[in-house]
Amino acid sequence: MPFKKGVTPPGAKVFEKGKSGNPKGAPRKLATQLKHIGYSKGEAAETINVMLAMKIDEVREIYENKDSTILEKTIAAALKRSLEKGSLYTIDTLLSRSHGKPAESVDMTHTMIEQPLFPEN
Repeated sequence: MPFKKGVTPPGAKVFEKGKSGNPKGAPRKLATQLKHIGYSKGEAAETINVMLAMKIDEVREIYENKDSTILEKTIAAALKRSLEKGSLYTIDTLLSRSHGKPAESVDMTHTMIEQPLFPEN
């Protein structure tokens, strides 16, 4: 049954005017968290590069060390979650933040077909 404009179906939850339907919003991405904490792009990139080259035990030590910086703990926690899930998403995100995304290209060449567009009957 299609909805009609201006008519609220029975049982529907109506948003209050001026209030968001998603007050908490989307969760912050890792790069946004680091920037919010106050780290520069260069500091984050350098720390990411060093930590991505570490062994799992070394990352675990950083995660558990009370003297680690927030930047180190944040990256270590992200790597830990990624490894537990068996996901490469965080590692891909960290690499793209520290090294930039690889250039993508699209091949726009095509071959003309030697057939008339509107064939005669």
